[in-house]
Amino acid sequence: MSKRSRRIIFSGMKNFATPEKSADGPTQRGQFKKRASILEAAADVFCRQGFAGASIDEIAVEANVSRQTIYNHYCDKETLFVAVVDDVLKRANSMLFSMLATFPANADNLEEDLVAFAVRVNKNCICNQDGKFLRRLVQNEGERYPHLFETWRQQGPGRIVSALGALFARLSASGALKIDDFDVAARQFLALGNADLQVMMLFGQTPTDEQLESAARNAVRTFLRAYGTDKPAARQKLAALSG
Repeated sequence: MSKRSRRIIFSGMKNFATPEKSADGPTQRGQFKKRASILEAAADVFCRQGFAGASIDEIAVEANVSRQTIYNHYCDKETLFVAVVDDVLKRANSMLFSMLATFPANADNLEEDLVAFAVRVNKNCICNQDGKFLRRLVQNEGERYPHLFETWRQQGPGRIVSALGALFARLSASGALKIDDFDVAARQFLALGNADLQVMMLFGQTPTDEQLESAARNAVRTFLRAYGTDKPAARQKLAALSG
């Protein structure tokens, strides 16, 4: 075979392969959209019906896909449920860690800064759609199907408490707070922040901005009574006397 013939054949092969490569992109995007649609529909159905009451057929209808498509992506209902919890948890953790980035850097205006921080956490992480979904599922299904929430136990509360505890350790080192166990303090801060909201959240109500503000202020004042220190006030008083 001549060199010219080989070049023609090779060129034809490249031209033939090009459409196949370009088709991979849209195909992959289509598969991603299907998985996202399945997870979103499954989250809604699991939240309404619980794990036992949810059916693959109902999820397929809501996701606008076939029953077989769901099984192609997730071999059974349990695998799908775990994938849903993992997906929601990733979004919830992403939002919560973005809120942790707004934690007060110093004690110049500690009470007001902690109140504002608690409001942001409750509004964007506890009372948002993902927070409501996780709370409802854990409350309704956690006792019957504890193995389905293994990812939540590993990547949820414990991870957040450790991160928040480290932030409180920084404030404690500066003398603004007096804390012996930072993880305990972090858990108590989160629990206090939810204390005034528990009943309304239990019935699926969304707190108003005023209720969020009131709950946060009550929580922070209680927290500071337990862990606060009069060192900043004492320094201010000394500075005033010196002036």
